Amino acid sequence: MILSTKVVKLIKPLLFVLLIIPSVFWLYLFVEGRLGINPIDKLEDKLGELALRLLILTLLISSLSKTKYLRALQILRRMIGLFAFYYVMLHFTVFIAIDHFFNWQFILKDIVKRPFITFGFISFLLLIPLATTSTNNMVKKISYRIWKKIHMLIYIVTPLAALHFFLLTKANKIEPIIYLSIIFILLLWRLYSKLIKN
Repeated sequence: MILSTKVVKLIKPLLFVLLIIPSVFWLYLFVEGRLGINPIDKLEDKLGELALRLLILTLLISSLSKTKYLRALQILRRMIGLFAFYYVMLHFTVFIAIDHFFNWQFILKDIVKRPFITFGFISFLLLIPLATTSTNNMVKKISYRIWKKIHMLIYIVTPLAALHFFLLTKANKIEPIIYLSIIFILLLWRLYSKLIKN
């Protein structure tokens, strides 16, 4: 059974609301002082984890939408990718503004010295061209061919973000290992698909 484009378009506004609610809810809890003993760390973690999940979901949708039965999922891919960037931006803003009070010297030292922050920062930087070229007008300006090459960065961004989470997690690493495994499978599937086409 082929997934209808009409059904996906109906789902899109609901998905938009569902994706924005967590950020509003967590920021509300933070302001109200209801995020536990370390509210800043908790807020950073929540925002970062959802960003990573949305990046993985974007990769998954990219793979699933290659099949004729699920091609309509492409309609959701851009929105989910932009929400991933939105949560990364919030995560990064909390890190620089609330956690470190714009202490750029300390922040830059942290980025250089601590590998998990290095991976996270590189991932953030590589997401910027993806987000800024996500409009239809930008695709027309730079051409679809160049747009497609730029958006291949998602295959670098997502593993780096997962490594960031893996190195950040000190105790139970099961969750980051699951994420890394899913990404690895999706990357292998992408490579396999390319080889089959060639």
